[in-house]
Amino acid sequence: MGSCSGRCTLLALCALQLVTILERQVFDFLGYQWAPILANFVHIIVVILGLFGTVQYRPRYIMVYAVWAALWVTWNVFIICFYLEVGGLSRDSELLTFNLSWHRSWWQEHGPGCLRAGASSAGLRTLHGQALVSGSGCALEPGHVEALHSGLQILVALLGFVYSCYVVSMLTEEEDSCLHK
Repeated sequence: MGSCSGRCTLLALCALQLVTILERQVFDFLGYQWAPILANFVHIIVVILGLFGTVQYRPRYIMVYAVWAALWVTWNVFIICFYLEVGGLSRDSELLTFNLSWHRSWWQEHGPGCLRAGASSAGLRTLHGQALVSGSGCALEPGHVEALHSGLQILVALLGFVYSCYVVSMLTEEEDSCLHK
């Protein structure tokens, strides 16, 4: 069936995506970020589908992965804009939690070098006895941590898109050459 270079690279990229998205999923669960949790879950399923399509020589599954990779880039650009407050977006909105909780990004209170300060004294209400805590004096701003996560996802998704298109073209080319013999 030919060389493994494109397929092996796509398999490695999918494996890397699974590792990075599982890490991101854990932190989104810790921060009760419901919209990203759902998006991450769909991403995990589609990446597994892409892995399966690559291993089993199924171009249609790989194309589903390629289309999703383009959508995933768009989602992550939105997340970067959201956390960097571009275009009127505010990270203080409850957009990512579906207005179900007052929680924010886990990195907001546990970011690298953040000092924990109780936010309940600032007049914010609590939910189910949980006090909101905000981080201050962070070595890296929480919005920047989220933007870096999304930037990594964009980079890997773009590479995955390119290699999935390459693998699909290789598989369909091999299929066509087998039909014409």
